[in-house]
Amino acid sequence: MRILVLNGPNINFLGIREPEIYGKETYQDLIRETEKAAAELCEPAAGPEGAVRLDFFQSNHEGALVDAIQAAYRKYDGIVINPAAYTHTSIAIADALKAVGIPTVEVHISDVSRREDFRQISYVRPVCLDTVSGEGIPGYAHALRILADHFRTRA
Repeated sequence: MRILVLNGPNINFLGIREPEIYGKETYQDLIRETEKAAAELCEPAAGPEGAVRLDFFQSNHEGALVDAIQAAYRKYDGIVINPAAYTHTSIAIADALKAVGIPTVEVHISDVSRREDFRQISYVRPVCLDTVSGEGIPGYAHALRILADHFRTRA
């Protein structure tokens, strides 16, 4: 299973940006913990076919995220996406996800349901399998499990 983990604006500033909301862990911590979770999803007897391979991409630019989603077509089995602020504004990201048809899980480090009114809108949610919100960085592992379960039920 090959998964693209996409992160939008300011995720590269984890640990610096509003640590009372996003925590003190860094973007490198997010990568390390998500890779560890992917390794734990693999069954030892499954061999290379059972491996979960991750690629990470972060950008502060909407078009770069759209380009990454389009480039994922026929290359990735699933996408974990934290569109960050673009969650609430980007029809382009939602359209790109819809166009490629890759099973996707939306992730938010903070609990957006308890935040400002404008954060209650998600343009990507309708094109995703599920949303994980308010679990901090471990939410990425939860998103990987959702994708793994999705693929197991399809097999």
